[in-house]
Amino acid sequence: MVCMVSRTGRQLQRYNKGRRLVVGCIPYRFTRNGEFEVLVVSSQKGHSMMFPKGGWELDESVEEAASRESLEEAGVLGIVQCELGKWRFKSKSQAIYHEGYMFPMLVTEQLSLWPEQNVRRRAWMNVEEASESCQQWWMKEALERLVERLNSSDIDKEAVLSSSLS
Repeated sequence: MVCMVSRTGRQLQRYNKGRRLVVGCIPYRFTRNGEFEVLVVSSQKGHSMMFPKGGWELDESVEEAASRESLEEAGVLGIVQCELGKWRFKSKSQAIYHEGYMFPMLVTEQLSLWPEQNVRRRAWMNVEEASESCQQWWMKEALERLVERLNSSDIDKEAVLSSSLS
């Protein structure tokens, strides 16, 4: 069973030296022709596209937080893989810094109903489209690292494709 309500509030938020810890995923899948696409979501105000991300809370591991954010914001479930990196960035809405961790997530299921479906749009894009539409530099860097990782690995795209479609 999947929880269909997003977590709210900051009482369980993790901080490191005053910086709020943020975690997210780059959800991806392989197309039938072996190319891969990534899933981006709109911001809650709908002005920009980004990868699902949010606060890492005290009662969850970093991987659990990444998975939760992908479910809440993008309505996808999948396999969270090895961390792409850690970034420090300034909040757009406040003059504070965050520490962000990004993970790739191989999507195994896309839900038709999800917690934030009424406040976000989601779209599958190729890497170039996603890089152009994503306004946050640190997320673009994470995407570049994912592309490098997938291009340099011996991943059997056919096996991944057939297992994710079944």
